Amino acid sequence: MKAYQAHVAKTRYSLCCFTTRATQSMNTDPTEKQTLYMLIGGDTGVRSLVDRFYDLMEQDTNYSGIRKLHPPSLNNARDKLYWYLSGWMGGPELYVERFGHPRMRMRHAAFSIGTNEKDQWLACMNSALQDTAFDEPIKIRLMQAFGQIAEAIRNQPE
Repeated sequence: MKAYQAHVAKTRYSLCCFTTRATQSMNTDPTEKQTLYMLIGGDTGVRSLVDRFYDLMEQDTNYSGIRKLHPPSLNNARDKLYWYLSGWMGGPELYVERFGHPRMRMRHAAFSIGTNEKDQWLACMNSALQDTAFDEPIKIRLMQAFGQIAEAIRNQPE
């Protein structure tokens, strides 16, 4: 658990430093550090991103490769991604409270995730992000971070 806490702290520091620099003009109190979670609208922002992501996955055949990795109902997946992203972005640690350390690679090991699936996931998330009202620097930073996570979860050779 300590290794996970150190990872979260490092990730949050990276995201917080970025968001602080990118949004200094938005802050009325320069001593207040805003988390990414706060900058995207908290619970509402995270939920809207997750819902748009899964709506696109269901509706757009370009994402059929990753859709088939999920059960018929995406409700459970929606909740788990929402819980995970809430904590990862500096909000409440909803996923950790329920399941402990995310162990992303281990939890995705049962699925064959190659470059195609990784690319579909990233394209779907990018489309979902483009449909949000988040500031462009935040969208860019999120896609960079999602790219690193998606590559780490890929478990099939290229």
